[in-house]
Amino acid sequence: MAAEGGGKETNEIKTQFTTREGVYKLLTHSEYSRPNRVPFNSQGSNPVKVSFVNVNDQSGNGDRICFNVGRELYFYIYKGVRKAADLSKPIDKRIYKGTQPTCHDFNPLTATADSVSLLVGFSAGQVQLIDPIKKETSKLFNEERLIDKSRVTCVRWVPGSESLFLVAHSSGSMYLYNVENTCGTTPPNYQLLKQGENYAVHTCKSKSARNPLLRWTVGEGALNEFAFSPDGKFLACASQDGFLRVFGFDAAELHGTMKSYFGGLLCVCWSPDGQYIVAGGEDDLVTVWSFSDCRVIARGHGHKSWVSVVAFDHCTTSVEDSDLPAEFSGSDEEYHEQTNFGVGRDRANSAQSRLSKRNSTDGRPVSVTYRFGSVGQDTQMCLWDLTEDILFPHLPLSRTRTHTNVMSATSSPAAGTVTAATTTAAAASSGTNGSNTGSTSGNNSGNTTNSLPATLPRSNSLPHSNPQGGTTPNSHPSSNSSTTTATPTPTPTTTTPASKGGSIIDSTFIATGVSKFATLSLHDSRKDRHEKDHKRNHSMGHINSKSSDKLNQLSSSRTAKADAAKTLGTTLCPRMEEVPLLEPLVCKKIAHERLTVLIFLEDCLVTACQEGFVCTWARPGKVGLLSSQSHTATPPRGTVV
Repeated sequence: MAAEGGGKETNEIKTQFTTREGVYKLLTHSEYSRPNRVPFNSQGSNPVKVSFVNVNDQSGNGDRICFNVGRELYFYIYKGVRKAADLSKPIDKRIYKGTQPTCHDFNPLTATADSVSLLVGFSAGQVQLIDPIKKETSKLFNEERLIDKSRVTCVRWVPGSESLFLVAHSSGSMYLYNVENTCGTTPPNYQLLKQGENYAVHTCKSKSARNPLLRWTVGEGALNEFAFSPDGKFLACASQDGFLRVFGFDAAELHGTMKSYFGGLLCVCWSPDGQYIVAGGEDDLVTVWSFSDCRVIARGHGHKSWVSVVAFDHCTTSVEDSDLPAEFSGSDEEYHEQTNFGVGRDRANSAQSRLSKRNSTDGRPVSVTYRFGSVGQDTQMCLWDLTEDILFPHLPLSRTRTHTNVMSATSSPAAGTVTAATTTAAAASSGTNGSNTGSTSGNNSGNTTNSLPATLPRSNSLPHSNPQGGTTPNSHPSSNSSTTTATPTPTPTTTTPASKGGSIIDSTFIATGVSKFATLSLHDSRKDRHEKDHKRNHSMGHINSKSSDKLNQLSSSRTAKADAAKTLGTTLCPRMEEVPLLEPLVCKKIAHERLTVLIFLEDCLVTACQEGFVCTWARPGKVGLLSSQSHTATPPRGTVV
């Protein structure tokens, strides 16, 4: 049963939550689902995914939404916070036989009111290009499954291109396609184009242009998701082997890597300015990685199960250059139950907002605040703020530092809830603001500023339960380095390019290539894949449609433990006490089934769960439903494919 606000019952579904900006409210009339509104039986089904596109409609209602539920695919006009959803009139509906849609993506460059280009990936490995407005199916790629037989995990149009798109599979391979080319009637032959540490790029040998243009082999196990940087120049890949790998896309050169604390990485996203990458996965953590420094700068712990989606909120993220008060996000997360907590945070925020540009000798902005969110298989949504003291930990001494929510590492672990302590570390000089904010925790013992290593920023940080052991803050029995089951973790090395300079995409159009490149078969033997023996409530993992996908994830756990121990404590995978641990601003249970979608839009945010319900949450002050009429439950006619 839904609860208004932050109810005390842990199993209650929240319909609103509060942050520094105000109250976010669930719009029940803007819920999209199957027309009959019956919860979908999600057992054995692929995750529900949602894609948006704006067709620049002159009527001002140009947003379109696509989502998959089981073997069905729906395409609607998305009315958002303006009007109630009319589920009886989908623009297009398709029902597939023998396979299920797993992911999809619109091309924003070609979208018009009369035509859109939608790519759909399937559980059997095919990729379909359709136009749901014209109700046309223009092309089917990998139709005979000669290129890859495994499930499509992610499909994206290449930024700035009307014809190129990239497809990732659970086999661990990615393929670059051109919509103008055919796939051929025989399995493709490849030749090596570039090779590096645990990745290789091959071009397709053919006398005439055919798909795929390129094959990327990345890591071991499934490639669960990839994301292009905002400028389209870099590609971040999250793999089942637990590695985040960031490539320069055109040159196919490895820029940097990161290793999860344990288990596979399931999701990845870029900050709006391309400076930071957030990844989530089977360690229940969100990990923030600096693109410029190629290192982990923070971890966030709030989920109780696998993190399925991470996304930055471009509307709340801010970089302030002026002397205006800094934007610093807080949360009245627990509403009236923890009023003192909110007051303490507000006081800390006001101290932060008094920072001025003249106190900084390195020319950094007054305030940098990144907002991102995450949803997981624990049915919870978390919102996080990445603030200045995490981004720039080594500030000049003349600058006031604000540390929020730090708890002594020697505090009693018997406390069941996170206690909030707010401390302001003032500079020694008399010109700085030295007002201290009192602790709101009765469990906080001693001086909190001395309870952690002096080099660590402690803003929005959770307590470190074991400063010397590097244990994870969650309740996994396999949470330390001696029992972790991560896959082999090689150290990063420089790539060995086979061709210097220029774009490898351009080079793929050159027939046959250079004879000195070795040729490899499509059926190269690969190491057995790793499947994590990780069971808990709501943790269903990736449900594979074929038994071969599961076989591809098996590997030796003994070897994995030994290799994981090698990376723990390095820059690839710092120990838990070596990087700041973020606390979520908001952590709310918002669904009955595992969450699979989180998208931030201008006036709302959109979530979806495995039951097939796509929910719209209005931003503060954006609630403006014009109509809330009831809808008929008569299912519309659809196209059976």
